[in-house]
Amino acid sequence: MTMSPERTLSTPDIELAPTREEIFASHEGGKLSTGLSAPLRHARDLAIAYTPGVAEVSRAIAAEPALARRYTWTDRLVAVVSDGTAVLGLGNIGPRASLPVMEGKSALFKTFGELDSIPLVLDTTDVDEIVETLVRLRPSFGAVNLEDVSAPRCFELERKLVEALDCPVMHDDQHGTAIVLLAALKGACAATGRELGSLRTVISGAGAAGVACARILLAAGATDVVVLDSRGIIDTARGGEKAALAAETNPRGITGGIAEAMDGADVFVGLSSATLPQELLTTMAPAPFVFALSNPDPEIHPAVAARYAAVVATGRSDYPNQINNVLAFPGVFRGALDVGARRITESMKLAAAEAIFRVATDDLGVDRIVPSPFDPRVAVEVAQAVAEAARRDPAAGVTQPV
Repeated sequence: MTMSPERTLSTPDIELAPTREEIFASHEGGKLSTGLSAPLRHARDLAIAYTPGVAEVSRAIAAEPALARRYTWTDRLVAVVSDGTAVLGLGNIGPRASLPVMEGKSALFKTFGELDSIPLVLDTTDVDEIVETLVRLRPSFGAVNLEDVSAPRCFELERKLVEALDCPVMHDDQHGTAIVLLAALKGACAATGRELGSLRTVISGAGAAGVACARILLAAGATDVVVLDSRGIIDTARGGEKAALAAETNPRGITGGIAEAMDGADVFVGLSSATLPQELLTTMAPAPFVFALSNPDPEIHPAVAARYAAVVATGRSDYPNQINNVLAFPGVFRGALDVGARRITESMKLAAAEAIFRVATDDLGVDRIVPSPFDPRVAVEVAQAVAEAARRDPAAGVTQPV
């Protein structure tokens, strides 16, 4: 593991909101550029980096393809892939308009995970076409981070890519969110003396993030999770991912909508744009947790939620307890690539959540249930935990020796 925990990342002053002019100026020409791992200063350097020297390396890889892992950048390169169909809160804005977001994701990979990445936005929404494209490009990258792909297509796309590619694939909108949510819920429980298994949890939103969050909570020991979409509490009649999830959730067989689900609930997790009426907070169990994660507009204002809740979290950086995917995905991919894992498994995701929680315990409180994304320990701890979990999990397909 060669990450640099000693590097320092300054926390921005969130009270100084950037101006429109600053934002556009910082994006002019894009946010990314390539760099050299070794400088080209004279003819000898050129003869080593390019012809004739490079031919020796190419011959070696042709004879032993596994050497590409050592002698090219693919081992450390993540493809950030999107079709632009579910970008932030903007919706289906297309591949070109999504590119600034994907460039930003690549910047986060480099800053927090010390991984190179390249944005690939595809001008198709056909799942099979996307899979075929990435299969053909596979020699050029070491992992795939799916980003901003609309549900339910994202479920099919991730499944097919996992089957088709021999490298880590993760849809961050699903699993990154789920990992950080689990870590935050662990933190909230520890800060208030609760147990995850005893909580009644309501998840509002049955899209990509909602499904993944419900599943990781169940895998972590939650026993009572109820999931809703715009039509109410999901049931097995919905079909697809929702039907499968309905079979695993709602153990008390509740029917109806948000009011019925919230009655006596310990935890509210908002992953939709639906507004949460204030009066429903009074029907929850005493000292509940309210995670209003829609961004930029939470399901209920944090100040209002704080009147009723013991712990309040949002997706925003200007309130305490931000549920931010950057706590997870740089370390998850780093750990997977460090050991040559072919898959990102459930055990690796659970290990990532536990690592984030462990870092948070050093300064835990009801307004500090997760660490700051700028804490340099986070990605290091997550990467190490993910790598160790991958080595123990045969399904990860680790290729590096212990």
